[in-house]
Amino acid sequence: MARLNVNPNRMELSRLKKRLVVAKRGHKLLKDKQDALIKAFLERAREAKALREELESELMACYRSFLLARAQTLPVMLEQALMISGTHCNISVARKNVMSVVVPEYTVEQEGESFSYGLATTQGSLDVALERFSILLPRLIALAAKEKAIRLMASEIEKTRRRVNALEHVMIPNFNETIRYITMKLDEQERSTLSRLMKIKDIVRSH
Repeated sequence: MARLNVNPNRMELSRLKKRLVVAKRGHKLLKDKQDALIKAFLERAREAKALREELESELMACYRSFLLARAQTLPVMLEQALMISGTHCNISVARKNVMSVVVPEYTVEQEGESFSYGLATTQGSLDVALERFSILLPRLIALAAKEKAIRLMASEIEKTRRRVNALEHVMIPNFNETIRYITMKLDEQERSTLSRLMKIKDIVRSH
């Protein structure tokens, strides 16, 4: 705990008391913001974890279907079937403010058909795999948005935590110590002035 380098006078004392009030109010607001951010962060983290586990399970099923299709189809035919996509994705990005953290929200619109190849030369397992991938794509993008929001919120929590700690452990104690020091100095000056006045009064009375 360090004392600020200021002149010990009443004007400085008044200024420091006002700054102390502002610092305490700011500390409370930042602490409330930090608590709200942590609550929102944990909620989104739980949602993202559940969604990730669900999607990982479904992706495994998609890859199994695709591996089966690859085993049943000649490599040249498989390459030709997948060379040109019949589906187009339009992604729109919106922004949402969560406790002063701007997080992205994606909306996916798919156009066209998943199958842009001749069905006579491919196996049905390839159709199943591509259809599953097409269904999963919007949810994968939603998961990416959730995880991006989690990273942004974690960064904001860390910055807010540093500010709270700086106020709580540095600025507010320094203000308190400086106010105490100035108050003590002013009391000493007041006692010294009173003592001089009493001596002057005694000298005047003796004459």
